Amino acid sequence: MAISVLIVEDDKELLKLLKLDLEVNGYRVITAEDGLEGLRMFKQYEPDLLVLDVSLPRMDGITVCQKVRETSDVPILIMTAHAISETEIANGLNMGADEYMIKPLPNIEFHARVRALLRRSRLLEDVKEEITRYQDDYLSVNLETRRVYVGSQEIRLTPTEFKLLSMFIQHQGEVLTFLQLLENVWGVEYKNEHHYPRIYVSHLRRKIEPDLKYPTYIHNEYGIGYRFVGKLQTV
Repeated sequence: MAISVLIVEDDKELLKLLKLDLEVNGYRVITAEDGLEGLRMFKQYEPDLLVLDVSLPRMDGITVCQKVRETSDVPILIMTAHAISETEIANGLNMGADEYMIKPLPNIEFHARVRALLRRSRLLEDVKEEITRYQDDYLSVNLETRRVYVGSQEIRLTPTEFKLLSMFIQHQGEVLTFLQLLENVWGVEYKNEHHYPRIYVSHLRRKIEPDLKYPTYIHNEYGIGYRFVGKLQTV
């Protein structure tokens, strides 16, 4: 079956262009023109990817994103008409977004980002078969079932966050450079997005670290990248 994409955008002309563009490339496209309709369509069709404008009538895109994240790990691409800061990106991540793009969306870049998001949600090309789980007395991660627990509480990660954590676990103790992370977690299309690892590592730490000021698991290697330092048991 074709991969399905739900686009929620109130600009009818842009919505039409995005729909036609994706359909030409083999995707099945569902559309909505306001936030409430988009949320209803998401529940009805359960698409493989959600593309959301930030400024939507009836319910804004960030709120739709937050509500979708309550029940689904589907990759979410947020569109916005203005330049955004790292703080705004971080706020969007808090609501569950995986990616931001500035409108207008160049076709080639848009396709690249869509493909990269779908790769991260469906594939773990870099997972080594001999390591399927990380567990200690605080953090438990099952790479096969994609379940993450902090203590007894299950933590919901976005596809990008899970791919990033998987990369760290698979290379425990190794220094992973910013470029390695960008190419292996996001894809080669992102090799110039130097701020991405810093923003996403910060967000991942909020979910798994016991103390943000003194990280237990993800350590900075200043000017180079990051290193995952686990506790005693890795299975």
